[in-house]
Amino acid sequence: MSNHLKKKVLITGGAGFIGSHLCERLLGIGHEVLCADNFFTGRRENIVGLLDHPYFEVLRHDVTFPLYVEVDEIYNLACPASPIHYQFDPVQTTKVCVHGAINMLGLARRTKAKILQASTSEVYGDPEEHPQRESYWGRVNPTGIRSCYDEGKRCAETLFFDYHRQHKLKIKVARIFNTYGPKMRPDDGRVVSNFIVQALQGAPITIYGDGSQTRAFCYVDELVDGLIKLMESPDTFTGPVNLGNPAEFTIKQLADKVLEMTGSNSTIEFRPLPGDDPRQRRPDITLAGEVLSWRPVVPLERGLAPTISYFRSLLSP
Repeated sequence: MSNHLKKKVLITGGAGFIGSHLCERLLGIGHEVLCADNFFTGRRENIVGLLDHPYFEVLRHDVTFPLYVEVDEIYNLACPASPIHYQFDPVQTTKVCVHGAINMLGLARRTKAKILQASTSEVYGDPEEHPQRESYWGRVNPTGIRSCYDEGKRCAETLFFDYHRQHKLKIKVARIFNTYGPKMRPDDGRVVSNFIVQALQGAPITIYGDGSQTRAFCYVDELVDGLIKLMESPDTFTGPVNLGNPAEFTIKQLADKVLEMTGSNSTIEFRPLPGDDPRQRRPDITLAGEVLSWRPVVPLERGLAPTISYFRSLLSP
């Protein structure tokens, strides 16, 4: 990459699961990367391989406080993204979503940087429309146990569009659906990591509800492709745009696939469904295909193989 194209890129939440993959990819294509993370859910292990890179810098920082740095682009990924973590301190989760967005938008405004918000499929709540299109406004409980995250992310989107309209900021909003791959935390309570860890430890695989609820799983490398393509898309395109794999699986199918691929003798245990857990999740990615020429192609089995290997090495004594 020629020097004049080298950008200084800030990634908040850069030591997290998706953030660390994004750091690696952007360094690989020749950018300077500043990773800001308070390590609440981010892990040093995720970025340890990047610490010697001459264009990589780590800053311990909480986005609920302003940040004063000089950058060309900002990927705002900072936020606990699994129910276990965002329900641990729901007030702080809302602060990260809202104050974090305000602080990063303020930074973008000062530096004239282009800024991307990692939003979520949870803005659709428990949807009446299936699959979910970007034009669907959602069905979200504003007072439930997941509201800190769902409404926090919805408010962050509002702020992004208001800064865009009021201050002519260059914004991008990605609505990320279920993503999996190496560098997920073993204790994040997400269904893919849960099932793999339980299977590898020979513990019962816990399915909440009857296992008929559906999810669509996108491999992390492909999601990172989508984020970069969105950032590089014309300034006139703000999103929101769905990024996820439209191949839909029931939770029971996922459990069976993990058991088969790990060779585990774990049994399956059914437990009550937690509150406000959406029954169906599947993105309509027509817009991403049309505007970004992005469509995930990695089938679940192919993505699960390196994910299982990662957890196997993590859990081996």
